[in-house]
Amino acid sequence: MTASIRIARGALMAMLAFASAGAAAQGAANYPAKPIRYIVGYTPGGTADMLARAVGQKLTEAWGQQVIVENRPGGGTNIGTEIAARSAPDGYTLFMPTVANAINPTLYPKLNFDPVRDFAYIINYAKVPGILVVHPSVPGAKVD
Repeated sequence: MTASIRIARGALMAMLAFASAGAAAQGAANYPAKPIRYIVGYTPGGTADMLARAVGQKLTEAWGQQVIVENRPGGGTNIGTEIAARSAPDGYTLFMPTVANAINPTLYPKLNFDPVRDFAYIINYAKVPGILVVHPSVPGAKVD
């Protein structure tokens, strides 16, 4: 079993536990009663899209209600993020944030959403490693 599958499975279990607890606390025993949108700010085929589709499929199976991954690329993820931020706060729209959502407020002075105020964090279900590569002649570069 690959690490990404283990991450997705662990994330799914945590999401299901959280969603079940949240639904019970709100008295929404019949949630979800309609399909759920899962917005991804990238084109199909990338890491965020693949993770959303894997989790969406498992949530569909667990909830018995369709989770539809909706790719809304463009604007450095700002298009998809704004669509998610403007959606009704009823639990029927999920959003796949990425590091771009942490960076974009520093790059774009007038966003039509606030990434802190307009979203409620549910769970971190994946970590994607990053590396920094420089030429070996750069001072401080470690060469083994």
